[in-house]
Amino acid sequence: MSETVAVIPARGGSKGLPRKNLLDLCGRPLLAWSIAQARAADGIDSVWVSSDDPEILAVAETWGGHPIPRPQNISGDTASSESAWLHALDAIESAGVAVRTVVAMQATSPLREAADLDAALARFAEGNYDSLLSVTEVEDFFTWKQNPDGTAASVNYDHRNRRRRQAIEKGYLENGSFYVFTPQLLRRENNRLGGRIGMHLMARHKMFQIDNAEDLTLCAAIMRGYGLDQL
Repeated sequence: MSETVAVIPARGGSKGLPRKNLLDLCGRPLLAWSIAQARAADGIDSVWVSSDDPEILAVAETWGGHPIPRPQNISGDTASSESAWLHALDAIESAGVAVRTVVAMQATSPLREAADLDAALARFAEGNYDSLLSVTEVEDFFTWKQNPDGTAASVNYDHRNRRRRQAIEKGYLENGSFYVFTPQLLRRENNRLGGRIGMHLMARHKMFQIDNAEDLTLCAAIMRGYGLDQL
């Protein structure tokens, strides 16, 4: 019988925030939140953590994740998440698990709920998608760039012809929380996205990722404020 598996890459190295996957967030290691959310999702059968770091793998086991030791050649700063997911997929299947669907989660995006994962999986199946990404809706999002001479220029709209708010087409931000894809898609495209792509819309307060100490403080406040720390 085939399974839906959650795979969480969690390297030991981090330049912006050292050892961030193990840092305390609302009383648990950061990594533990993603494991707990995946385990609480009805549509996920097992949770796997890929890491080059023995301490991270031990923490993963403590919180209910299956550890996958990751080779050093795909653990550096330049290694892609795809390389980790491909290696993990091979390891999971070698353990005797027939994988139907992969939920690829980012440990540094803890602002999610099990309900998000289940809703995304339902949408993935109903839409007959090959891959799916989590997104947040953005409104009145006007971007600018700085020219070589130091002046500013509008990018995604004409500042001389500003549209009414009601006339602006909705846009969606890829928030990096998680992706859903089939093993066939990942192996064929060497990419998390491809084929028929769907989106799962998440609440705006779930869009933040942890890259530095300020992000850690902000995410902790949001988790407590919205009750996401009660899992």
